[in-house]
Amino acid sequence: MKKRIGFKLLIVFAVVLLTACGNGSDSSTGNGSTAAAGSKAGTAQGKPYIPVISKGFQHQFWQAVKQGAEKAAQELDVSITFEGPETESQVDKQIEMLQAALDKKPSALAFAALDSQASLPLLQRAQEAGIPVVGFDSGVDSDIPVTTAATDNKAAAALAADKMAELIGGSGEIALIVHDQTSRTGVDRRDGFKERIESQYPDIKIVDIQYGGGDQLKSTDLAKAIMQAHPDLKGFFAANEGSAIGTINAVTEAGKTGEVTIVGFDSGKQQLEAIRSGTMAGAVTQDPIGIGYWSVKAAVQALNGETVEKMIDTGFHWYDAANMDSEEIKPLLYE
Repeated sequence: MKKRIGFKLLIVFAVVLLTACGNGSDSSTGNGSTAAAGSKAGTAQGKPYIPVISKGFQHQFWQAVKQGAEKAAQELDVSITFEGPETESQVDKQIEMLQAALDKKPSALAFAALDSQASLPLLQRAQEAGIPVVGFDSGVDSDIPVTTAATDNKAAAALAADKMAELIGGSGEIALIVHDQTSRTGVDRRDGFKERIESQYPDIKIVDIQYGGGDQLKSTDLAKAIMQAHPDLKGFFAANEGSAIGTINAVTEAGKTGEVTIVGFDSGKQQLEAIRSGTMAGAVTQDPIGIGYWSVKAAVQALNGETVEKMIDTGFHWYDAANMDSEEIKPLLYE
């Protein structure tokens, strides 16, 4: 009899222990976290919970976006998580992250789409659940987001095209290394550059456009292959940080520094070093801290019922060796 009572007490103790352990909050968010979603729907640690899902995590650009998002979260007293896949080609992994975020029933959601179409069913689910969606950096082909905080990528790429034309004397063969053809940033930067060249510079010929997934090793191989196929190539437009680093490496390894002009986008440490050394002519920089800040601030505004502009233009600037240390440009370079 005593053995049976002891055994029953042991079972009860085990159940109580397991229940207590299950009440803790989940602090795991994959590739980065600033706060964890608690057990209460839509809140974390008693605050509104806003997951921020980016296109990647490895580039310095995304670390700067994360910094801006964290700044807004602290100022506005909300909890956020910040995560993204290891590479900007992992659309399926990003969709899994989006699914997991929605399962936590957040107060709002900030999302930078790798594929402007693939995420729509889950974003529709968020809208039906009354969860405000804010796009950042790269929007989606839908009116579901209450706003998108981003660079005007077509205008920024057109500026890069004007600079390229000036640098190569208005004529010659050039090529593009673009991160993808599925995200809005990839499409808009490609089209903004291409359309400006074709409409304004008839003596410049775009001989190839390749997509490196934002991966510097793949972009290096693509740029090398283009130079081999087009020995008279005069320039490359590299449409994001990984594309630019890969192109810089390819031109350097081919011994064509100073012969092939590189115009880039973004401003990671290796790009800044390449511009200082003369390997890269210049690039367009965004305001990644501002993008991250506004992605969270706009989400809070939407939660509070405030009117939010449909597009939040976070701006862009051209920089090169002549102005990169100026008071206007230096704060926007995120080395």
